[in-house]
Amino acid sequence: MKNQMIEAKRGHLTEEMKRIAQDEGVDPQFVLEGVKEGKIAILANREHKNFVPKGVGFGLSVKVNANLGTSPEVIDIELELKKLELAKKAGADTVMDLSTGGNLDEIRRIILEHAQIPVGTVPIYQAAISAVSKKKSIVRMDPEEIFEVLEKHGADGVDFITVHCGLTLKALERLKKQGRITDIVSRGGAFLAEWMIVNQKENPLYEQFDRVLEIAKKYDMTLSLGDGLRPGSISDATDRAQIEELLTLGELAKMAKERGVQVMIEGPGHVPINLIEANILLQKKLCDGAPFYVLGPVVTDIAPGYDHITSAIGGALAGFYGADFLCYVTPSEHLGLPTPEDVWEGVIVTKIAAHAADIAKGNKKALERDKNMSICRKSLDWEGQIKYAIDPEKIIKFRKERKLKDDVCSMCGEYCAMKIVSEYFKK
Repeated sequence: MKNQMIEAKRGHLTEEMKRIAQDEGVDPQFVLEGVKEGKIAILANREHKNFVPKGVGFGLSVKVNANLGTSPEVIDIELELKKLELAKKAGADTVMDLSTGGNLDEIRRIILEHAQIPVGTVPIYQAAISAVSKKKSIVRMDPEEIFEVLEKHGADGVDFITVHCGLTLKALERLKKQGRITDIVSRGGAFLAEWMIVNQKENPLYEQFDRVLEIAKKYDMTLSLGDGLRPGSISDATDRAQIEELLTLGELAKMAKERGVQVMIEGPGHVPINLIEANILLQKKLCDGAPFYVLGPVVTDIAPGYDHITSAIGGALAGFYGADFLCYVTPSEHLGLPTPEDVWEGVIVTKIAAHAADIAKGNKKALERDKNMSICRKSLDWEGQIKYAIDPEKIIKFRKERKLKDDVCSMCGEYCAMKIVSEYFKK
């Protein structure tokens, strides 16, 4: 059966490679070489039907993911579908179903059915929650259940999965020795750490990484190697524990590439602006150029309610320095489950960050869009400005509420600078 990396190594262009090349405005051979070298990942599980695959990695536009999902307190699939539609409308390239409440199999399959874009999951959530429901404790989770869940997600058509394979006993010992303000903030990482500490056993996802690769290869499901020790505060950024895990992820990424399995590497987290470039360079060097998927990064800890902005600042810089995939952060980050409005706002600001990074890197499609917006702005062409805007509805609503005229710019009214200068040059 078709596998993107194996086909690339054979020199065969797949339909997915051709589609991504067309969408990105690059040569199909460029995509093939990127997949072959492990620098581009194509998110396209062969079991996922009726959706548009996406490419993530070197030389492609920076992509944006939106997280969805229930909690034990809020189980409403209609609400999640509304969030999904808003995320797609706002321009999300992918979504992740992070549900922890309700019938997780049913919720995931409904999301996959309606997504029409790649879908990711974190299987350890379901394995841990299943263990709690059966045995009343995460620490009694049977490792076999983890692999059963991985298989189930692959068979359902999930395109990429977060697996915290780099969280080892050695890394936990490093964390314990050095100390941290916020310890572990990754939910999946915390589930595994608790199991490892109580059972005094190695992480089964690390110990049996060959099995993880077999399942991923079977469905051509991309592995997103999770950062269980990502920093949850500025003070913890780029510490020994984080780097210990990253070193392991680099080794695992090499193994995956040798087996024909596509991988991405997940990254921090909370990182001050002055350390963002170093984090990207480290990841790219240690992981042989594998696509980098970052949460934010959030550049300050003091802005609850505004973390979509703190992460957009970090995301723009991360994208410029070489990150390939930005996970959105909503205004609800650190506060609660996002509302549909939060999802919309989170995607929009992250799309702005991704676009800003694309401009800085010279992406032709991004530069052309900005140029067209400027031409429309100069000619006071409001329909054109709406067409090229990242959030057209906001412009329409803004102009309608304020009853703005079409023959002047938005702020200056009759003293519109561009109108004055334009009339002068006509003389």
